[in-house]
Amino acid sequence: MGIQPGTYTMGPESGRLLIRTTRAGLGAKAGHDLTLEPTRWHGEATVADPAGSSVAVEVDVESIEVKEGTGGIKPLSDSDRRDIVRNLRDKVLNTREHPTITFRSSRVDGTAESFHVEGDLTLAGATRTVTVEGRVVEGRVRGSTTIVQSRWGIRPYSALFGTLRLSDEVGVEFDVGLTPDA
Repeated sequence: MGIQPGTYTMGPESGRLLIRTTRAGLGAKAGHDLTLEPTRWHGEATVADPAGSSVAVEVDVESIEVKEGTGGIKPLSDSDRRDIVRNLRDKVLNTREHPTITFRSSRVDGTAESFHVEGDLTLAGATRTVTVEGRVVEGRVRGSTTIVQSRWGIRPYSALFGTLRLSDEVGVEFDVGLTPDA
């Protein structure tokens, strides 16, 4: 797949994992499209022939921060950022009961130019299958998937009596360098 066979670790020191939300509803102009990023996460990738490859990632939900908010009537304030994180932890993902998000691959196929990883994503206590599309570019692994929150039993956040809400679809992107295990 363009990277030497072996076992590799990954985390925030080797790359980024981004979560992108968009707004919907009649009040969408008041809200922001958000870029969120966990600061504590780790993973392991085993690279072999595509069928023998695997990946596992665990994210500490409490570490998710608001990196950027675009659009909206006014710029995103520090108070807005704190409110968003609190709502994410308490109302959307219920971190007291579900402190981590995990992904474990069940199948990998393709080439370095275009590979697909199918696996189980556990989010807010529910596990569903997702497919991640990726590629290796200049020694880095990059890719994305789209999560439909309602498939995991998550009701997208809403405010202003439902006129402002997050879209059900959330984008997840990654760009990581793989560090060989010692």
